[in-house]
Amino acid sequence: MKALIPYKKQNAKSRLSPALSIREREHFVELMLRDVVGSLREAGVSNIDILTTPSNGVPNDLGANILFSEHDLNEAINQYLETISEPVLIIMADLPLVSPMHIKEIASIDKDLVIVPGKGGGTNVLFIRNPRKFYVSYYDSSFLRHCMIAKDMKQSVHIYDSFLLSTDIDEPNDLVEVMLHGHGLSKVYVDSKFGIEGNGKSRARLELLQ
Repeated sequence: MKALIPYKKQNAKSRLSPALSIREREHFVELMLRDVVGSLREAGVSNIDILTTPSNGVPNDLGANILFSEHDLNEAINQYLETISEPVLIIMADLPLVSPMHIKEIASIDKDLVIVPGKGGGTNVLFIRNPRKFYVSYYDSSFLRHCMIAKDMKQSVHIYDSFLLSTDIDEPNDLVEVMLHGHGLSKVYVDSKFGIEGNGKSRARLELLQ
């Protein structure tokens, strides 16, 4: 099994701007990426591809394959799927609450497609057993579209419903979930900024945003 992580760092997570500066956000998304890669490796996934654009700096110490594309997300991923002949797990880089157990459970489900919905109707994780028999259509309510695509292409589907995997970190409120349920570098960072031991002014600012 391969894993693919779409990744954007430059000007990332603008909706977190009330709580974090642009430099803080760019640092934070890198920490979330490291957490996702770490969980994949602990789950036994060693073949990891990171899909990004040349303008996004990807750390070179992750031991992952860096793939560059100037296409939009859907076109880039669909071109990628055309080249893959083994099961692939597509997981977003802003899911630091993912655990190795989640990944193992998803990969063990005997269906053509496993979909993890995100809050608001997005798609946070896709496990595609036959990549050349599926295509993606992200943005907006992509969860429902992916279900329809699977139906049209006669692919069996399992919906993996998980609070932790549905929680992509987009809004200031989501930072609280990292403090409560996180387990990696992103939790250490958020705790240092907003936790009990963190900066009092930052913590007060986050509380005002709740």
